[in-house]
Amino acid sequence: MTQTTQRVTITEDNQVATVTLSRPDKRNALDLEMIQAIVAAGEALAERKDIRAVVLAGEGDAFCAGLDLAAMPKIAQVAMQGGGIMERSHGVSNLFQAVAMVWAELPQPVIAAVQGHALGGGFQLMLGADLRIAAPSTRFSIMEGRWGLVPDMGGLVLMRRLARGDVIRKLTYTAEIFETDAAERYGFVTEISEDPLARAQELAGTIGAQSPDAVRTAKKLISDTETTSWLDTLLAESKAQEGLIGQPNQMEAVMAGMQKRAAKFRD
Repeated sequence: MTQTTQRVTITEDNQVATVTLSRPDKRNALDLEMIQAIVAAGEALAERKDIRAVVLAGEGDAFCAGLDLAAMPKIAQVAMQGGGIMERSHGVSNLFQAVAMVWAELPQPVIAAVQGHALGGGFQLMLGADLRIAAPSTRFSIMEGRWGLVPDMGGLVLMRRLARGDVIRKLTYTAEIFETDAAERYGFVTEISEDPLARAQELAGTIGAQSPDAVRTAKKLISDTETTSWLDTLLAESKAQEGLIGQPNQMEAVMAGMQKRAAKFRD
């Protein structure tokens, strides 16, 4: 099954959805239509209980080169309408923050397949994924400082989950470009692969074979407890486990393991 808009293509195979930014002639740069399409794709998939994992990719030789400078006047106009960028139009986020945050908030695990460039808004977009698989020599940058701005698409929420504060400060202050080896060392890249899309889809398939109840609960538990106290984290673990024990998918996982067969989970 394939769904295509002007900016984003969604394909589905074996309960894995691949969301592809489809503006390769512009290195998948973010104009207003791309921003809206990315957010709409994430919001639509959040409602799909039959989708167990999501791969986020870019068509062509780049994942996403960041904001399209030619589209900046239109984006700025929209950003100043109504309550401006302070308006929380998408849960805790504004429209532009939702580009990355919609994937962090998605119930299903998200794996980003990154190649070529992940700059500025594209860098923040990939941070919304649970895992990031990058090709060698991919170029990354927190580029907003080059334009007299700060990262404002969820980057400060998402970077702090992955990298030390001094690393974030250096890369934000300097807007320097760094490559895959450094990105992995900093914590922004999970794995390096010559074929990041194939590896991302392989991981998504492995995740999709697990109990969807357990996977979704694990994602929420990990996200919710990243900054909580020991007591609150231990209580959250117990509450999450209480909701899984004895449920049909948990029992099926046990029976399949004991019988050495593939599990048949209910979505």
